[in-house]
Amino acid sequence: MEKVNIGQKLSLFSEHWNPKIVGELNGQQVKLVKLKGEFVWHKHDEEDELFYVISGVLKMEYRDKIVVINENEFLIVPRGVEHKPVADEEVAVMLFEPTTTLNTGNTYNDLTKHTLEKI
Repeated sequence: MEKVNIGQKLSLFSEHWNPKIVGELNGQQVKLVKLKGEFVWHKHDEEDELFYVISGVLKMEYRDKIVVINENEFLIVPRGVEHKPVADEEVAVMLFEPTTTLNTGNTYNDLTKHTLEKI
């Protein structure tokens, strides 16, 4: 039962596309991640994902549209929906996801993180 300072946690890492676990509740993980550039097209068949933008601007690309998420806004990507996060400049994001969520969903490549660090 300790509070978490988001800014302090974000200062502990600089790499992009490598989520860090900062909390867990009810089978969900709270993660912080820094994004820059384009991710990969993927989907999660069993999990919804919540992207909360702490700083910067995140574009969520879908096959038929792009949604822009600004600071202090969030977007929920429903399970089964193919998507690709894009950050033209660095973006800090908080994620709420089930503990079973693999960052690249149904796509496996060198960005896939099977084990996440807790900070």
